[in-house]
Amino acid sequence: MKILITGPDGLLGSNLTRELLAQNFAVKAFILPGSSSQTLAGLPIERFHGNILNPDDVMAAMQGCDVVIHAAANTSVWPARSQKTWQVNYDGTHNILKAALHHNISRLVYVSSASAYQPGPKEAPGDEAQPYTGYKYGLDYVDSKYKAQELALQYVREKGLPVVIINPTFMFGEYDSQPSSGRMIIALYEGKVPGYTGGGKNFVYVRDVAHAIINAITMGRTGECYIAGHTNLYYRELFEIIGRVVGRKPPGLKIPGLAMKAYGYIGTTAGLLFGRPPALSHATVRVSCEKQFYSQEKAIRELNMPQTNIETAIQSAFDWFKENGYL
Repeated sequence: MKILITGPDGLLGSNLTRELLAQNFAVKAFILPGSSSQTLAGLPIERFHGNILNPDDVMAAMQGCDVVIHAAANTSVWPARSQKTWQVNYDGTHNILKAALHHNISRLVYVSSASAYQPGPKEAPGDEAQPYTGYKYGLDYVDSKYKAQELALQYVREKGLPVVIINPTFMFGEYDSQPSSGRMIIALYEGKVPGYTGGGKNFVYVRDVAHAIINAITMGRTGECYIAGHTNLYYRELFEIIGRVVGRKPPGLKIPGLAMKAYGYIGTTAGLLFGRPPALSHATVRVSCEKQFYSQEKAIRELNMPQTNIETAIQSAFDWFKENGYL
């Protein structure tokens, strides 16, 4: 069985590609021209260079493939409003959906985001039955991923396209070449985390998400969504775990929400004035102050999703950063 994967050189894609190969799938990697794709070096994969914004590229890439895993996305949250983000996340996904229908793909696994659902507190975490409330943050990344998910579900209802949707939470793991989530680990290691907010997230090992995606090729139900997560942690709890792994003292200062939001306003203003992404914007600070907890029980039950200890995920990421000169 040949699998086309978009976004194969990101944190999730790099792990997903390796796991697909380990399970003896033939992998065709859809790579953006000009990308270094260093995390794919030496892998026995077929490479197709193209842009998901070009419908002809998408049609050509899908030729001869049985299954498509659409993991490519623009995850930038600065600027908060961005036409490019919408183009990649929504228009690019639309091109994938149209081509999958044309090629009669047996299954399309679309990687969305857990932010497509309203989160909850630890005692009542959000699940796939909750409505979308992410519009309140004013982030095109969050809005575009939700709208693309809705478009995919529309293709299921109206055109019979066999789509399964995976909604990852916050992932840690190796091959984080940007780095993306790993910036948090590096910052604590380098002593650049002065404090923490009262918020928290659901955190997950990227390899567990990769397993859930691959299982969705043959498991799960068409038109269903699955939150792929593991453990709900307040930032204080997370930093304690990271501190143990990297051998650094975690921050002991809890920063009041109002102070953080004021700092976020300053960051946004400075970013707009000087044309540089701020360390924290008002939108990202607002997210960090909230309790964004989710339940992954549906993915465990229907996709047999593994649940690796989050300390293992952080250790794997930290070891990879050390070995590759990021520290």
